[in-house]
Formats: sequence, C-alpha cells, structure tokens
Amino acid sequence: MALRIIRTEEDPILRKRSRPVTKFDEKLGQILDDMRETMAKANGAGLAAVQVGMLRRIIVVDAGDGVVELVNPEIVEADGEQEGEEGCLSLPNKWAIVKRPNHVKVRAQTRTGAWRMFEGEGLKARAFCHEIDHLDGCLFVDRMEKMLTEEEVRRLQNERLRTAEDDV
Repeated sequence: MALRIIRTEEDPILRKRSRPVTKFDEKLGQILDDMRETMAKANGAGLAAVQVGMLRRIIVVDAGDGVVELVNPEIVEADGEQEGEEGCLSLPNKWAIVKRPNHVKVRAQTRTGAWRMFEGEGLKARAFCHEIDHLDGCLFVDRMEKMLTEEEVRRLQNERLRTAEDDV
C-alpha cells in the first residue's frame, strides 16, 4: 500500500466529472487499498479517487463502523434531512453548514465488480453524499448554507466534547 497525495481546492481536477470503472482487476484493488490508507492517515471520513488525482468513480467511506468501498456508486433513494458541519480533506481548515439527506441507499459495485446496495444514515449518509458529489466535480462549499468561522468551529468542537463528557 502507498499513501497518495490529496489534491486541494486549487487543483482543477476536483471540478471534473469522473469516469466509470470498467476493469475490476488487481490495479483497482491497489487503488482501493491506497485510498483506505490515505484516508486513515489523513483522519478523514471519506475519500474519492478524484481527490488523489484519478478521474474514476471510486470512493471509500469510514463513518466509524468500518471502511466501505464503493465503485461506480449512485444514490437510488434519499429521505429525511440533516443539517450539520462538513469539512473536506481537499479543503483543509474550511468548514460549512450543509443540508444533506438523513438516510440514503446507494447502489455500487465492490472491488470484484459485484453490484450491491449500501445504506447510510446520519454521518454515513452525509459521507456517501459528500464523496459521490466529488465524482461529479461538486464540492461541499457548492452546497453550503453558511461558511463557519474558526471561532464557530471551536465552539462546536467544545460543545461536542462537553456532550461526550456528559455521556461518560
């Protein structure tokens, strides 16, 4: 496995539409392994292939319950609504309030090419939507309700810490 360089917002590749994957081979497996490692090292909840310079419809997501790999993903059902802060490995230190569906069903292929349905709720639904947007050249700032200031981000983080301490 190898760490890949995460492209940042000034790179025009992030605004391009990714192409479907047609070959399910050892190279695809290596790309997925590298993406998993890169996402974990960067402490991210998701990563799209375009973020590491490949215009292919591939994403990995880890919303805290293990890594999910999706090849050629498409959202087939979305319901509910959630509003919350989002950041992105390609836009470091930027956070915004974004509305997303609270629940999604995604049809995608596995690394071997088998079609499966994946479901996500809450953070996982948000991550699926965020990463699939990347495949179409859309960044979270294109969907934002409001950009957060550094002070607002700190306040939200402190509130989360207090809530976590109260739960203990």
